[in-house]
Amino acid sequence: MKSIVIYFSAETGKTRKIAEELAQQLGADIFEIKPEQPYTAADMKWTNPLARCNREKLGKKDVPVAGKIENWNEYDSVYLGFPIWYYAAPNVVNTFCKGYDWKGKTLHIFATSGSSGIGKTAEKLMPYVNGASIADAKRVTSVSEIV
Repeated sequence: MKSIVIYFSAETGKTRKIAEELAQQLGADIFEIKPEQPYTAADMKWTNPLARCNREKLGKKDVPVAGKIENWNEYDSVYLGFPIWYYAAPNVVNTFCKGYDWKGKTLHIFATSGSSGIGKTAEKLMPYVNGASIADAKRVTSVSEIV
């Protein structure tokens, strides 16, 4: 079986950088979670209560995802990275996760933001990754904290 690094990266590209380095170190495949409608800088301005990121999170809305992992059954180890929004994964990550069967997968969650650590992020993600075994969940600033 194989490993895959799956990530959603916002404006700064911090998650992308760590995910790419992680995939290289592990010799794993990589997949970027992208919303069908790409985010603009204005969409990501969380200090604006009417910004798209806030409306999605507070409205608990699904965010349609562009692309799909066709060979999902080949992977047994999944590394899932994202920035924390409102103490949880962004809704686009939740929507992505709902589209797959997680039974038998070992899940490693890494978050690249959140000043208070990972908190209950993994617990909040559980309904979307039903059947996965969560090996670890942590807030990281570099790939060395994952491997």
